[in-house]
Amino acid sequence: MDTAGITSEAQPVPRYRRILLKLSGEVLAGQESFGIDPERVRSLAAEVAEVAKSGVQVGLVVGGGNFFRGVAAAARNMDRVTADHMGMLATVINSLALQDALEQQGVPTRVMTAISIPQVAEPYIRRRAIRHLEKGRIVVFSGGTSNPYFSSDTAATLRGLEIHAEIVAKATSVDGVYDKDPRKHADAVRFETIGYSEVLSRDLRILDASAVAMCRDNHLPITVFDLTVHGNIMRMAMGEPIGTMIS
Repeated sequence: MDTAGITSEAQPVPRYRRILLKLSGEVLAGQESFGIDPERVRSLAAEVAEVAKSGVQVGLVVGGGNFFRGVAAAARNMDRVTADHMGMLATVINSLALQDALEQQGVPTRVMTAISIPQVAEPYIRRRAIRHLEKGRIVVFSGGTSNPYFSSDTAATLRGLEIHAEIVAKATSVDGVYDKDPRKHADAVRFETIGYSEVLSRDLRILDASAVAMCRDNHLPITVFDLTVHGNIMRMAMGEPIGTMIS
């Protein structure tokens, strides 16, 4: 039998070469309201590892809301700067948990932190982070920006710009950007695409305004998608139209 010209089915090619994936700390808590659910972390790490093994360079930023929220603590009369520093330390805890789970999936992972904790994680150095990505390592950016009054959304946008990511992907518990909170309003309408300026003018608080403005000024697209659907991280990396694209 002549097999000339017969090839195996081609594997799908990822849409993006390098992404910055933003996760909320709450997703690590699973069904609990506090702390880390090891099974949820393992499941999430398996999805992220699959994307990395497909050839996509992955930078990760994870929040600390499953342990501590600076804004909420400040509202209860704690000093805002102190509260934000506590929140930044919570992101380090979450990042270490993700690193452990990712490496159990066979993907080398580095935690880099904007706060100096040399016994725990590497200091954030932009060129070193890019080199890690080029070598196929996942890089988890922790410690926020090291400055109070900035959220993990803003930290994710900043790191995405610094490492020349092609997109910032915010994984949430809703399937995109709506004109109003879909958890409170049954008639909320989801956008498939929306402009940065419209997100800001409508005060659609899916991300912090400073993060959206930073992406707008530097032409970095943002996608917002539902993390609770298994496989959505890979679908996003392949460029499938899930969630909402802000550009």
